[in-house]
Amino acid sequence: MKKIVEYRALLGVTKTATLKELKTIYRNTMKDSHPDTIADDVERHLAEEKSKEIIAAYHFLVSIAPETVEKDKVEYTRITTATNILEFYYENSVLYITFLDGSAFEYFGVPKAIYVKMINAESPSRFARRHIYTEYLYRSTSKLVASNE
Repeated sequence: MKKIVEYRALLGVTKTATLKELKTIYRNTMKDSHPDTIADDVERHLAEEKSKEIIAAYHFLVSIAPETVEKDKVEYTRITTATNILEFYYENSVLYITFLDGSAFEYFGVPKAIYVKMINAESPSRFARRHIYTEYLYRSTSKLVASNE
């Protein structure tokens, strides 16, 4: 959740920002600090680093936006109801789940106690269907992997 808060602060948006608002803010922010508009090498390097942060924030916030979640809901429901878990791990309040079909998701704000219960569950897939999939903010990471290849 810390990452979400930091990204929202970087772009100056609230959790209710729409995709259209995110895009407008992203474009304006990039226009103001684009590295190609800076002549000084040191300042350009700083602007490049800032641009990378802004791009990462924008893509991340788009991936968890309510419109994105709604658009992908049918596919998400199909995956989480019909496909079992291949592997999962937990890091900094984020639960990472990879499914047998190759789909992967991050679930944010999952308490460590829930993760421990999932580890100890007879069926982690059944546990996740009951306690994870509809309870926590998530985003698909399989799309990110596919687009980076």
